[in-house]
Amino acid sequence: MEKQNKITRILFVCMGNICRSPAAEGVLKNLVNQKSYKGYHIASCGVGDWHVGKPPDKRMQETANNRGIFLTGRAQQFEINFFDEFDYILVSDREVLKTLHQYAKIPEHKAKLFLMTEFCARYKGQEVPDPYYEPEVAFDLVLDMLEDACSGLLEHVHQVEI
Repeated sequence: MEKQNKITRILFVCMGNICRSPAAEGVLKNLVNQKSYKGYHIASCGVGDWHVGKPPDKRMQETANNRGIFLTGRAQQFEINFFDEFDYILVSDREVLKTLHQYAKIPEHKAKLFLMTEFCARYKGQEVPDPYYEPEVAFDLVLDMLEDACSGLLEHVHQVEI
């Protein structure tokens, strides 16, 4: 198989899929477009079902828009078959990581799970805080963390693919 024909499938997961994971999806799509990279499928979801079908939080949309990042998806809930559909499953915090580890029944599925900050230069190993009940400034911090995370993730994927 030729490596340039491979599609790398990346899924971001948070609790409800209206703040952190759609922002991560938007940040990574923006970076991929800026670099004119091909061969990526990027999506997001939540472990909970309470926001299914809703757009991202308006505060997150506005904060992302201010950086030229547009969040266009609708919330969806994590499905077990996502373990087979995605190469990387990046989660916002340890609670979500624990939940998905419980859903993952085989080592190959568990090996796809990472904290979103796993590939960060500055925020490595930290949880991405949920800004939902926080002041506006929390949304900027989340985007700062996700920009670092997604840059590192792209660098990692390109090193692995070479």
